[in-house]
Amino acid sequence: MVIRQATSGEMLSLWEYNSYEEASPTACFFAENIDSGNAVFWTIEEEGELIGELYVFFNLEDKDFADGKTTAYLCAFRIKKEYRGKGLGSRLMEHVLADLRERGLSMATIGVDSTEEKNIRLYHRLGFTEKVKDCFEDPCDVDENMRPKACECYLLLKKEVE
Repeated sequence: MVIRQATSGEMLSLWEYNSYEEASPTACFFAENIDSGNAVFWTIEEEGELIGELYVFFNLEDKDFADGKTTAYLCAFRIKKEYRGKGLGSRLMEHVLADLRERGLSMATIGVDSTEEKNIRLYHRLGFTEKVKDCFEDPCDVDENMRPKACECYLLLKKEVE
């Protein structure tokens, strides 16, 4: 198992785009933030196969998510179904949180759909127990004007990076 930072090109490929020109506004938003250093794309791989991902944003317009100083926003945390329940997601999260500590950050936030009980339990187990607020737009899912899209209610949770 390998946990590493990946490139915006790898992210675009994972999202099935060949270039910025054909990418959705959201894919461009992610890739541009990775390229500028405002975001990091973390992967977990098993025998060369990408089996999980987690993105970190350091500064977003809504400072409750990421303020550029003390708090980072984690999003798009996924582990392929066939690899779930083996602790790999926890390993990836622990690795990313350790990186945030090394960068001098003290808080991490993560969003979760208010109806996804399994994910809420997982995030609570990982220490994301403090509710920041209910959210009705996703700062990392943008329209063609690069403005956050409206969405169903989800919870913004946070934890101290220990």
